[in-house]
Amino acid sequence: MQSDPAGLTGMAETLLLDAALESIPYGFCVWSPQFRLVMWNKHWRDIYGFPRSAMRRGMSLEDVVALSSQNGNHFDQSPVEFYENYTAELLANRSGARVKSREILSGGRIIEAAQVFSPGLGWVVTHEDVTEAIAEAEIVQRRKRELERQNLRLDAAVNNISQGLCMFDLHGRLVICNQPYAKIYGLPERLLHPGTPLEDILGHLFDIGMSTSGTREQYVDWRREVIERREFAKNVHELGGRTIMMQHHPMQDGGFVSTHEDVTEQRQNEARIRHLARHDALTDLPNRSQFLDAMAASEALLQRGEQLAVLCIDLDRFKAVNDTLGHAIGDELLKQVAVRLWGTTRETDLLARVGGDEFSMLLRPVTGPRDAEIIAERIIKVIGAPIEIRGHKIDIGASVGIAMAPSDGNTTDILMKNADLALYRAKNNGRSTYHFFEPGMDAALEQRRSMEAGLRQALAKRELRLVYQPLLDLKCNRISCFEALLRWDYEGRTVSPAEFIPIAEETGLIVPIGEWVLREACRTAAQWRSDVRIAVNLSPAQFKHRSLGAVVKAILLETGLAPTRLELEITESLLLLDSEQTLATLHEFRALGVRISMDDFGTGYSSLSYLRSFPFDKIKIDRSFMRDLDTRSDSLAILKAIISLGHSLGMSTTAEGIETEAQLAAVRSQGCNEMQGFLFSPPLKLAAVLELLESEQRSLARVA
Repeated sequence: MQSDPAGLTGMAETLLLDAALESIPYGFCVWSPQFRLVMWNKHWRDIYGFPRSAMRRGMSLEDVVALSSQNGNHFDQSPVEFYENYTAELLANRSGARVKSREILSGGRIIEAAQVFSPGLGWVVTHEDVTEAIAEAEIVQRRKRELERQNLRLDAAVNNISQGLCMFDLHGRLVICNQPYAKIYGLPERLLHPGTPLEDILGHLFDIGMSTSGTREQYVDWRREVIERREFAKNVHELGGRTIMMQHHPMQDGGFVSTHEDVTEQRQNEARIRHLARHDALTDLPNRSQFLDAMAASEALLQRGEQLAVLCIDLDRFKAVNDTLGHAIGDELLKQVAVRLWGTTRETDLLARVGGDEFSMLLRPVTGPRDAEIIAERIIKVIGAPIEIRGHKIDIGASVGIAMAPSDGNTTDILMKNADLALYRAKNNGRSTYHFFEPGMDAALEQRRSMEAGLRQALAKRELRLVYQPLLDLKCNRISCFEALLRWDYEGRTVSPAEFIPIAEETGLIVPIGEWVLREACRTAAQWRSDVRIAVNLSPAQFKHRSLGAVVKAILLETGLAPTRLELEITESLLLLDSEQTLATLHEFRALGVRISMDDFGTGYSSLSYLRSFPFDKIKIDRSFMRDLDTRSDSLAILKAIISLGHSLGMSTTAEGIETEAQLAAVRSQGCNEMQGFLFSPPLKLAAVLELLESEQRSLARVA
């Protein structure tokens, strides 16, 4: 063995050890059991910022900690605290196990230390800057968590939409599907796994009853073509009584997405909307729109020489039901009427509700007017029968207008207009009857429309005027009252009240006209002597306005006429409308001091019962009894009974229509209080009234 005089071997080993330490890619140091620095490498110095000149073998751990603290490390603890904690960790690790720990240095660097105790050497500690590694790990973890959140959101979104959704790859294999997709078709679990071929799913759906517009093979071929062409497509199919819409959406990679929606309710709603658009909501009959379309379509039948009939049907007295029993009863009545009308039709006929209480019927085909006449007779019969609704026995009727095609027209508009004209004639003929269209009806309707338009302007144009017919007191042979009668000078002629009053009542013009009549009559009578009264007729239509009592009171105040000099005449038909409101208004008049007369007594429905309902001041006996006095003995008996009844009830009596001396003698003999008629005087203009009153006054003065 050769000697090593210069210690070259030990030096070489030292150099080799230093080189090895410096090549380690992390910090390295060794502490003796006495906490003295034994060895270290450059990486360790760099980690903690130790200058080379400051480091020496044998430095105490306490000095190294102090130096590290001066470099800004261990900022969360004091040097003493760090030293005590660190030494405690080292002392606690004497088993030879590798113990890891982390510390944060200046700049936020994270250093991971691993210590191992060697009994012959001390503690060997490695130090590694893991800041970037931890940051990268955190980024990866954060990305992983974000991906998980996105997957959760995607899963929630996909599974919580109402539509079924599934994705297939370019080979037609399932990639993903949501729960609604499985639920819509009731798919078994085996067909929901990724990789399931589309055709397996389709085969199962057809096996459980899916149906399309074509055959099973046609549908599968169509899906293949759509996938191959990579184009959007959609299809509606049926399964288990439900309607499902499928939409195919191609993707750029050759795969596709399909959406599936249960549109059963939507289709039902659409069908319901279409039905409502062409049917009446109350009766479910076809409405005007559908009826007119059917008529327009039937025009082609006329071109082939066929005949048809159009019936316009209007209910009689329906408005009175609505006014007295309410709209709920009115609606139920319309439903029952619709059922009865439908029962009169043939299989090929069409019945529609075209308005409030108006119905139309299209009869097709017909051989002649008799076919339409038979149906019209059935309608009048079935609607005229009493109807029981909620304990109410309701009696209404139906009026029917008939237009025959092609004799009365060959287009929808003309036929509807002519049937309506015939209906108008039927209602004017007494209602609850039918009437065929006749040439000339159009001219009559046009005249009525012209009269209605003229009546609307009559007040403004000062075309209305009053005439006055006197009533004679039979006891003292003096004028006791004048009845104000309305006249209309229209287009060069004087129109009879019988012509224009019904129009005024139907259109509501009677309200302003009636107020004008009352004001003009009171203003005029206020100029007469105080023992002469003025009588004014009131229309039942005026009583529908609850302010009528206030109007009368205001006019009396305005004109200065004493209330006792005003007589208001009503007919028995008024009390049929609304007895409570009518009687309340009559009592308002009575409270003012106004006299109330029942006009045309004896021609109504129940005269005696009405005399008990309100204490009238006067009964005016209808002129029809006067005409028969000379020829019918019972007329005189009735006259006598009425006059006697009036006297017993404390009511005065007036005989209307006295035109002969014999009639006058008869009413005098029975004790009638007043007479009115042409025998004494026709209706007079105001100038003649004043002259008559002056003449009577002079006669009375001569007698005195």
